[in-house]
Amino acid sequence: MPIIMYHSILNDKKLQNDYTISPTLFEKDLKYLNDNGYSTVIVEDLINYVYHGKDLPDKCIMLTFDDGYYNNYYYAYPLLKKYKCRAVISPIASMTEKFTQTQDISVTYGHISDDNIREMVNSGYVEIQNHSYDMHTLTPRKGVSKKRGESAEDYKNAITSDITKAQNYLENVTCKKPSCFVYPFGAKSDGTEEIVRELGFVCTMTCTEEANVITRDKESLFELGRYRRDGKESMESLMKSIRNS
Repeated sequence: MPIIMYHSILNDKKLQNDYTISPTLFEKDLKYLNDNGYSTVIVEDLINYVYHGKDLPDKCIMLTFDDGYYNNYYYAYPLLKKYKCRAVISPIASMTEKFTQTQDISVTYGHISDDNIREMVNSGYVEIQNHSYDMHTLTPRKGVSKKRGESAEDYKNAITSDITKAQNYLENVTCKKPSCFVYPFGAKSDGTEEIVRELGFVCTMTCTEEANVITRDKESLFELGRYRRDGKESMESLMKSIRNS
């Protein structure tokens, strides 16, 4: 099962890059998936398959959005509803809290608010997962990886505190505890996965570009690979590359 990783969606061509595509291209992605018999699934579907014996569609794919930009709500969400596709959004919880408090709305730099999240979740088209509270930097710590010289105890305390804070915040907003941890930058260290599992997560996602084989084995939900959507090729071409990999 392939997982596609999106970040930002903007109309301004000057702002489009390896992590930002146009709304037009995103709509083409959804149309291609619908026309070719793909079914979009969310983490809850995978959990129901692995833990509760429910079935998955024959041609399933997962669409994920990292960081929780406001343009996900402004551009992507209406298209998800139009094409009846579902997606997983994993916001940086501290940014959601900030933009909820400031009520600053910008498709360019803004992040989704509590109200945006509630609306999308209640629609049934969007699932919210954990992407850390405020560990989305490259220095001095890259994502939730261990800092140089940091003791194992200090490291565990630091990421436990941050991830738990995000978990509590998002559960308060959605009335549902996130079940999957999405690694910022895909970065982690020895022992990170163990800590994340101890916090109760039954699924994790990386940025490793590889397809996933989901079985009834609980281990198949950990360290799921994802393909970054950069807009340099069509969805048809991307899916062909994935099938041939």
